[in-house]
Amino acid sequence: MGPRILESNDLKAISSYIKSGECKNIALMLGAGVSTAAGIPDFRSPGTGLYVGDFIPANLAKLKLPYPEAVFEVNFFRKTPVPFYTLAHELYPGKFRPTLTHAFIRLLSEHSLLSMCFTQNIDTLERRTGVPYDKIIEAHGSFATQRCVKCQTPFDDDKIKDMVVNFADRKVVPRCEKKGCKGLVKPDIVFFGESLPESFSKAPSIIRSADLLIVIGTSLTIYPFASLAMICPNSCPRVLINIDSVGDIGSRPDDVVLLGKCDEVIRELCEELGWEEELMKLWEETAGSTDNDNSAADAGPTTATLPGSKPNRMEDEKLEEEVAKLAEKIRKEMELEEGKNITSATKGPAEPPIEKISTDETTTLVVQSQPATPSTQEVSATAAESISSASTTVLSKARENEEQQPINEAQQGQAEGKL
Repeated sequence: MGPRILESNDLKAISSYIKSGECKNIALMLGAGVSTAAGIPDFRSPGTGLYVGDFIPANLAKLKLPYPEAVFEVNFFRKTPVPFYTLAHELYPGKFRPTLTHAFIRLLSEHSLLSMCFTQNIDTLERRTGVPYDKIIEAHGSFATQRCVKCQTPFDDDKIKDMVVNFADRKVVPRCEKKGCKGLVKPDIVFFGESLPESFSKAPSIIRSADLLIVIGTSLTIYPFASLAMICPNSCPRVLINIDSVGDIGSRPDDVVLLGKCDEVIRELCEELGWEEELMKLWEETAGSTDNDNSAADAGPTTATLPGSKPNRMEDEKLEEEVAKLAEKIRKEMELEEGKNITSATKGPAEPPIEKISTDETTTLVVQSQPATPSTQEVSATAAESISSASTTVLSKARENEEQQPINEAQQGQAEGKL
């Protein structure tokens, strides 16, 4: 192991390293905790998540789904697309304002320090903040593009936006316009059982050449995304900004763990860097990034993303009420859908057995809980082989009676997307 790079394991040392001139390539890994401050609920956070630990339905308890994740499973979507589009109507880009953390990503790019932003989020808030598209790899896809699930023909952006935004009134599911096809159209979000984007195959080389890795708002339990933090070389300091300690970050000499709400820690870092004024200016530019007809979404994140402001319980209660309404709306849509047969899509109990999915083309999405953390060397070797060769990975779901590590990507006190 080489000499230490950081003077100490704290925010001040990270700031000094960034300003030293030795840190030229910063890679980011983002999870749902980055977007919850914008008002976007994740799936497992207690109180505000759409469902929580051990895959037990929480706010979506009223749904007649075979299991909560079904709304993001491609086979279920092929048979029953209405639940997904009802959910998409509520979460579609344009309803939420980017956060201070999203503005920080652009700020790194403005300073020519951003090597790549790897994000698990599908909300496109990085794009909406003005981060260059070539500096973003959406590991789990996003709402940015869409295509037919049958023939893979792309679908017009404006048309699908109009259909999704007005889905509650029109109840029209987008279908392929290619002559003779009529297949269902789905945003290029990676559903369970689908392959990760080809761009993700570039991840190992980017991570290995980074001078600094900053992991923000993720539980590091979704593979192969989480593997990136493990294949990061020892010569690259790793920083975790999260509510809780996750993964093995903190086990290396140059690891820094900064616990707290993402926006608050980011603002403190920018203050130390002397970038706070730039940060706020870039964030203020996002004020007009939401749709004009959604003033409620505009107003909520504005206070939520300002660190130091008092938690707004009314906003939390309002979000919970909206999610409850969404659950009821999806339930009604499913009851009205003619010829539906949920039983045929059911794979059994709410906690299906582990299923191994193989592919010769690219890596598939893995949802995996870790009751025990393997050694860094063991995981690094297998992770590097898995990602670089884009070979077989495992789609595993929590077994019955298995202790699942809680997923805490939430920023508590804020109103909290998929995968």
